Amino acid sequence: MKPEWHDLHHTELNTAQLYQLLALRSAVFVVEQNCPYQDADGIDLLGENRHLLGMMDNKLVACARLLAPQTDSEPVKIGRVIVASEARGLSLGNRLMEQAVDCCEQHWPQHKIFLSAQAHLQRFYAGFGFTPVSDTYLEDAIPHIDMER
Repeated sequence: MKPEWHDLHHTELNTAQLYQLLALRSAVFVVEQNCPYQDADGIDLLGENRHLLGMMDNKLVACARLLAPQTDSEPVKIGRVIVASEARGLSLGNRLMEQAVDCCEQHWPQHKIFLSAQAHLQRFYAGFGFTPVSDTYLEDAIPHIDMER
């Protein structure tokens, strides 16, 4: 079964979608990765920011946050890229990134695309045309690397 993809401006998220989005991010980034941090950072519902949701049987199985560029020279930022644990092994990470890049190119065609990747996923993101633009650094005690396309 393939997920149904929803590219939504933050104002288009309904209560159930927002709840599932925050619950999935907390389950993986905070609980599974044992990394307490403030996920509800005030950015989800700002400006032209968008959310990409992958739904199967009315359940959120994959998502990403797309942060609109604030200036003409700033890149669009893909973040909070996640696949639910029960949906891993279905190549949803690949489909999610394909969708995320397509959405960025559709909404902000003149902008580069940036992401802060967990360092062990550098090869995965390179498969979508991203190249490193920083050295490895620690964010919340997890090695990361900045990448751009």
